[in-house]
Amino acid sequence: MAGAAAFATGDFEWRGGPRLVVGPGSLGRLGRLARDLGAARAIVVSDPGIVEAGHTAAALESLAGEGVTCAVFSAFGENPTTDHVAAGAEFARDFRPDLLVGLGGGSSMDCAKGINFLVSCGGRMQDYRGRDSTAAEMLPSIAVPTTAGTGSETQSFALVSDPATGLKMACGAAGAMFRIAILDVTLTLTQPRSLVSLTGIDALSHAVESHVSRAATPASRTLSREAFRLLATNLPDVFADGGTVAARAAVQFGAALAGLAIENSMLGAAHALANPLTAAHRVAHGQAVGVMLPHVVRFNGGACGAAYAELLGEIALECPADAAGERLAGWLADVLAQSRLATTLAAAHVAAPDTAGLARQAAGQWTAGFNPRPVGAAELARLYEAAR
Repeated sequence: MAGAAAFATGDFEWRGGPRLVVGPGSLGRLGRLARDLGAARAIVVSDPGIVEAGHTAAALESLAGEGVTCAVFSAFGENPTTDHVAAGAEFARDFRPDLLVGLGGGSSMDCAKGINFLVSCGGRMQDYRGRDSTAAEMLPSIAVPTTAGTGSETQSFALVSDPATGLKMACGAAGAMFRIAILDVTLTLTQPRSLVSLTGIDALSHAVESHVSRAATPASRTLSREAFRLLATNLPDVFADGGTVAARAAVQFGAALAGLAIENSMLGAAHALANPLTAAHRVAHGQAVGVMLPHVVRFNGGACGAAYAELLGEIALECPADAAGERLAGWLADVLAQSRLATTLAAAHVAAPDTAGLARQAAGQWTAGFNPRPVGAAELARLYEAAR
């Protein structure tokens, strides 16, 4: 779709995002921005790796410089669970903050949102599954991403894992949206190369899946396309040699735009397929979604070829709609190889998956219902088989 024709899809709603503060060194503005929100007491939610990297100390210095009393919660790791969030909420109730700061990757930001749900609204994380799961007023919060991939900084959803199953719950509410997101590219430069690849592929998958989601709108597709352009034109250089600071900043901004596109659309089958792989086989999310995405795009091609052709056009690859799914799938597989991540399930150490069992779990994932081509357990099992 292009031009006026793109708006022939009927009525739609727009969900706003946070105020974006962008630029190298912008972490130094955290204290002043916190004060602008009326904060006097803040909890900084950062995982241990971010604390060790020194980013949390820099945030505390900025906050203290504006007279904000601070505490740090770091008792969680990758894929925070309901138990981690409950512990963070108890910590917060004792400290009584008037601001939460999620500083780190998606895990830190999701944990901060989860804490906000429980401190502001009570109950358990399981009570808040789905979109608009509470209308209660929530604490103001600020995001400071140190990776360029999850897009959590521009979404109102907290992704929190069930410790019994490992599966992620998406818990969303307007009040959980960060009021401000600080995009300081210098914070992303300390990432290990493997994390750059994992988060970059994740961001790219967000742009692709949000563009063709059943819930996509003309407005969300505009963001998806721009996110795809920024990511697709800069990630190959970043994967090859780390890229320039300008390229890294473009990837960071592209990831944030993709997150905002998700907020106004949703994802699809690649994410539904990825989550059980993480839960059952501990495959990192970016790796899991990267392996599955080309197969999902190929599967979807007949249903949304014109939309895939739009994405290819953003990187000057002209392609007819009936061939766009195959062309985009091949391009995505090439970028995945450039990232040096595994390109098959076997290479990702999932040599003999229970595809039927994984597919049943994938069919129950919320994002599966937004895929442009309907999927059930049978279709999802075939996609796992294709990725072996």
